[in-house]
Amino acid sequence: MKLFCFKIALPTLFGLFFSVSTCLQAQSIDESIDKIYPQLDQLYKHLHQNPELSLQEKETSALMAKELRDLGYEVTENIGGYGVVGMFKNGPGPVLLIRSDMDALPMEEKTGLPYSSTKKGITNDGKETFITHSCGHDIHMSVFVGTAKMMMQFKNDWKGTLLMVGQPSEENGMGAWNMMNDGLYERFPHPDYAIALHDDPFLPAGMLGYKSGALMAGVDMMNVTVYGQGGHGAAPHTTIDPIVLSAQMIEAYQTIVSRRIAPTEPAVVTVGSIHGGSVHNIIPDEVTMQLTLRSYSPEVREEMISSIKRISENLAKAAGLSEDKLPTYWIRNPYTPALLNDPELTQKMVSVFKNNIGEDKVQEVQAQMIGEDFSRFGLQERNIPISMFYLGATDPETFKNAKEKGLDLPGLHSPYFAPLPEPTIKTGVKAMSLFAMEILKRDEVMMDNKK
Repeated sequence: MKLFCFKIALPTLFGLFFSVSTCLQAQSIDESIDKIYPQLDQLYKHLHQNPELSLQEKETSALMAKELRDLGYEVTENIGGYGVVGMFKNGPGPVLLIRSDMDALPMEEKTGLPYSSTKKGITNDGKETFITHSCGHDIHMSVFVGTAKMMMQFKNDWKGTLLMVGQPSEENGMGAWNMMNDGLYERFPHPDYAIALHDDPFLPAGMLGYKSGALMAGVDMMNVTVYGQGGHGAAPHTTIDPIVLSAQMIEAYQTIVSRRIAPTEPAVVTVGSIHGGSVHNIIPDEVTMQLTLRSYSPEVREEMISSIKRISENLAKAAGLSEDKLPTYWIRNPYTPALLNDPELTQKMVSVFKNNIGEDKVQEVQAQMIGEDFSRFGLQERNIPISMFYLGATDPETFKNAKEKGLDLPGLHSPYFAPLPEPTIKTGVKAMSLFAMEILKRDEVMMDNKK
């Protein structure tokens, strides 16, 4: 393995000593990860075959709790639902929170893997569905447990308090909110830092991605119910057709981003679902549209919501509807805030990765309009620096072949998404463990205590 620990000239004897120490630590972690990987592989495949939906992670959370408890963490369960916290106090120093999500998605897996999920369940609205980890939260949890093991094995190399947080219900945006409302930051030491990762199908396994500042967008789910005056399909002139009215609204919504939002501000308005009517020849009384809104700033978020309401109401009035038949709205609470990586913490992370995993293995990525409620762990009023990095998950040969031939790779939430477990999990455990130890490094804590 090529090591990068001596690439940066440090001005002090202490700094040089720490660089050598980190180098040796990285070698030791590699050896330790190799030893525990068979356990992590078994855990990963068990999690993959036994996924659970959001708000239903009973068995998954119990397994995470057992893994942490067996390692010596002080474990608390059922926080904000099925949330789990494993705490280990290792002397004076910062409080670091490491988070993994635990829930899966209501869809059928089509990877053909020998350990594919065939599990079925009932959604929270009563529908039977297949369930699969097509967002890779099984990878996240396997790295999470591996990191918990490394932090205990190398506990003499760091000082402080470690909070290992297993979060439920990321996919519906409720998990972090529920844990906060159940007193996560009141019942446990207030974190000084919070870190997490997300697997990335568009990076080959063994690679790491980072972005300082904006990483993922804020997300709103919004329903618009459009009313009308129904009637026979053969006599549309006697009706006020809510389907036609909805079509006009959908077209008008597309001008919000192009004409109401500054070109420099990322924003998305998508109508993902429209429901109205029951048969061919009846014009219905109402139509419901389901929208998702994506933004990075509170001002843009508010502009999109207010514009949707203004457009909808004015088009309804123009169609001749009375005040009591104007559109109504529902916006999911809580919304998912934008994920903004702390620049200083992210720079520390990048240095650790480049020095110990390799500069050629670390890549800056672009911000995306997907959402992640890890953002809630570092809301500005709490003043907690947070950083999430991307973990490459695709077989390097598959990635190379797709790039050369211009083929599309299965993305997150695809039934064909199939991470390559060993290099993905090993890289994730090494990266997360070294990053955590850098934040909690013993020598800096000891020096701070002497000041």
